[in-house]
Amino acid sequence: MQKDIVSTNKAPEAIGTYSQAVAVTGGITVYLSGQIPLVPETMEIVEGGINEQIHQVFKNLSAVCGAAGGDLNDIVKLNIFLTDLSHFPTVNEIMAQYFSVPYPARAALGIKELPRGAQVEMDGVLVKEADPE
Repeated sequence: MQKDIVSTNKAPEAIGTYSQAVAVTGGITVYLSGQIPLVPETMEIVEGGINEQIHQVFKNLSAVCGAAGGDLNDIVKLNIFLTDLSHFPTVNEIMAQYFSVPYPARAALGIKELPRGAQVEMDGVLVKEADPE
């Protein structure tokens, strides 16, 4: 599998932990369902504020990536849904703790509400190495 970052100065440069676009050759595509900040053991929203919720979502995504045979850095497209877009800089700060360059392509959307009163949800597309035959 090869990931190539697509970048042009004819579009706005990335202003956070993301790339303008990612082209992938080879590999297996895995579509990740949305994860909210549920603690797997209790199925309750993690205690605390937005920081704890963002960390829990990345932990949940990481677990699903692992179950698919990859990790967070195999995500090529990440969608972030926030009930308050003022938390966007916090997402960038925390995301930098979980991802390394090259960052995935990304979208961040402000929405009215999420399941169970969560403040953040994320889904994505992962591309992992094909299993050797």
